[in-house]
Amino acid sequence: MNILSDLTSLVTGLGIPVETGVFSDVAPDEYVVITPLSDSFPLFSDNFPGYDLQEARLSIYSKGNYLELKSKVTEALLIAGFSITDRRYIGHEDDTGYHHYAIDAANVFMMKG
Repeated sequence: MNILSDLTSLVTGLGIPVETGVFSDVAPDEYVVITPLSDSFPLFSDNFPGYDLQEARLSIYSKGNYLELKSKVTEALLIAGFSITDRRYIGHEDDTGYHHYAIDAANVFMMKG
């Protein structure tokens, strides 16, 4: 029940290098950094949360055409049942040569109790 591990598995399965937080190795031409955004308990019953809503940002970095990578990740997220709450082009990082595109994804996990 953890969006970070689910997203890491999904992106790794696509053959894309991925890190949580900060990329620790020498960065390849394309990679994804996953950052947690929020955790909340939107529904309660008998003073116990019924669901855990988790959201994370997938920051896509590409020195080439980022559109193909964006489409590949978006499709995989939707097929895997994630909700995409935002997508936006952040900009071109002139000092590194990377295009930066962000996809915010959310998933709801049922609480056991």
